[in-house]
Amino acid sequence: MGSVKIFTIIRGINLSESTVGILDLETQHVQLYRVDRDPCIPCEMMMISPEGPEVVQSGEKNAKRRHLTLYNSLKGGCSKVDMGLFSQGVRNGERKVYGFLLLPRGSRVVLGLPQIKFSCSPESGERKEEEKREGDMETSEKIQKSGVLQVFASLLTPQSSCTAKVANIIAEVARNEFMRNPCVDAGLIPPLVQLLNCKDQEVLLQTGRALGNICYDSHEGRNAVDHAGGAHIVVDHLRSLCSKTDPASEKLLTVFCGMLMNYSNENDTLQSQLINMGVIPTLVKLLGIHCQNAALTEMCLVAFGNLAELESSKEQFAYTNIAEELVKLFKKQIEHDKKEMIFEVLAPLAENDVIKLQLVEAGLVECLLEIVQKTVDSDKEDDIAELKTASDLMVLLLLGDESMQKLFEGGKGSVFQRVLSWIPSNSHQLQLAGALAIANFARNDGNCIHMVDNGIVQKLMDLLDRHVEDGNVTVQHAALSALRNLAIPVVNKAKMLSAGVAEAVLKFLRSEMPPVQFKLLGTLRMLIDAQAEAAEQLGKNVKLVERLVEWCEAKDHAGVMGESNRLLSALIRHSKSKDVIRTIVQSGGIKHLVTMATSEHVIMQNEALVALALIAALELVTAEKDLENAQLVQILHRLLSDDRSAPEIKYNSMVLICALIGSEPLQKEVQSMAFLEVISKLRSHENKTVAQQASLTEQRLAVES
Repeated sequence: MGSVKIFTIIRGINLSESTVGILDLETQHVQLYRVDRDPCIPCEMMMISPEGPEVVQSGEKNAKRRHLTLYNSLKGGCSKVDMGLFSQGVRNGERKVYGFLLLPRGSRVVLGLPQIKFSCSPESGERKEEEKREGDMETSEKIQKSGVLQVFASLLTPQSSCTAKVANIIAEVARNEFMRNPCVDAGLIPPLVQLLNCKDQEVLLQTGRALGNICYDSHEGRNAVDHAGGAHIVVDHLRSLCSKTDPASEKLLTVFCGMLMNYSNENDTLQSQLINMGVIPTLVKLLGIHCQNAALTEMCLVAFGNLAELESSKEQFAYTNIAEELVKLFKKQIEHDKKEMIFEVLAPLAENDVIKLQLVEAGLVECLLEIVQKTVDSDKEDDIAELKTASDLMVLLLLGDESMQKLFEGGKGSVFQRVLSWIPSNSHQLQLAGALAIANFARNDGNCIHMVDNGIVQKLMDLLDRHVEDGNVTVQHAALSALRNLAIPVVNKAKMLSAGVAEAVLKFLRSEMPPVQFKLLGTLRMLIDAQAEAAEQLGKNVKLVERLVEWCEAKDHAGVMGESNRLLSALIRHSKSKDVIRTIVQSGGIKHLVTMATSEHVIMQNEALVALALIAALELVTAEKDLENAQLVQILHRLLSDDRSAPEIKYNSMVLICALIGSEPLQKEVQSMAFLEVISKLRSHENKTVAQQASLTEQRLAVES
């Protein structure tokens, strides 16, 4: 090979994570290697072609359902390489195969390859692809020059004896990607749509095929069918044919489902149109009646996957028995690919809380647990993929309050007990799913108290211990999330502190991963709430405070920055300790608390002002210079002058002013800024507490002046 670029798998189907790809930048050949084998050997030869149709959308969000384009710097320029269909397009009732994603290291390029095996050499395979494409272009030019498309338009009448044959020819012609727009330009769509009103099943079948193929990856085709009203007629046919189980009707239903799939694929507007036509209940009914017909069932699943991303669709799905039908279908499946198709429908649907509960009641959880049990010890790629999908979906079901509580069953439920067993597992995927599940169960005080009383904290700390050194970041994040939620009830805080949770969490202070930092900070803040001794102990920990001050400047990570400020404030507010204040002053934390007082979040402003008031009351001399340098007095004047400031902000600002005038330099600043004028206006404030504090502050300032 000449110059090459190395790729690694980020999401694979039928490939392991230990598979790499090598792209030859000159020939555009891709060779895949399994690096977990000795010696390193190639597994499948894949090829890509430098030529290809324009791709309208690409990127991670759409990676599963359309063509992807590789944008790569080749020989100083930007080359577009069409990668072929990744999934879910339909022609002639056939769903295209799944592919997988490769990501070049150090690049934002997303590369999608179709699963195409070549028995011939790379050069031969590439030539065949190029030859086919060139042949399609040449054929397209000849057909267009012949004028036959215009002749077809005149033959598409219900009275003509050759109508079905003409529609069949158009369907075959439209398999050529270069012929779809010419079919639209020749005016074939309106007469084809009119044929949808006839009674002849063969005409309907071939017309549906023709329209479906013209719509395949063609915006012009879809728009033309939309303007001609074709979708509405097809939806009506689906309703009327839905209950018919004879082979001819089922074949027609399959074609019509495929046509609607191609019509609306990757087009939110057209998908919404179909939803408003009421296609979802019809498709669900189809799935139930024709569950023995593999082709029609698969087409329904593809259609569901296409529609389920829209929020409006989930509301309609919730009024059907989709959960029951999908679970029933899932239980029958043996093949990995079929299960994968159902999973792709379940995942977006399970984002809806009503459907979550329906899926739980339909028995999906038992199916998922069975998959986990069967695949947990397997090293097969399909099994590993199923394990991840099943455990992820399990966690998703727990995001709904009702579904979560139903599965918790007072902490005695078999599902809850099974999830607990995942935490000590040797599988990182199960450790992650188990910790996330506990975090989701820990969404109300009753559940949290029960879990802490029954030893879940020790299991989570043991899990964290396994991931301190070069551990799995997602597992760290999940375990810390669970501990944070468990620490919210007041009665749990002392128990968790006694169990050593604070010490376990502090081991991750070295982490450079913002998600871990964020959860670490939140967990500590929850633990010390109203726990003076723990707050003082942590507040005197110089390494912790210095790390907090460092993270207070993490402007690229607003969550980490905000939590660091809040924990600094909490250490002071809950400890009320001079030693803690001195540690924070010496570490340079005062300026961050002053900045926090200007936050857009009232709760953070208030926490900062209370902490600053305690500093002024307990260690004003120590903090005096830092408060002056941070321009606290000017900030307080601005907060009191601003009509938008919340009553509690005005109140605590005045309390702080009264404390600050105990410092000579700060008192001079207060006097120089005409605070009396601002505060006198607040005596008539609608909030009585603010008005009373304004009177007291005015008196205090008058005396000091």
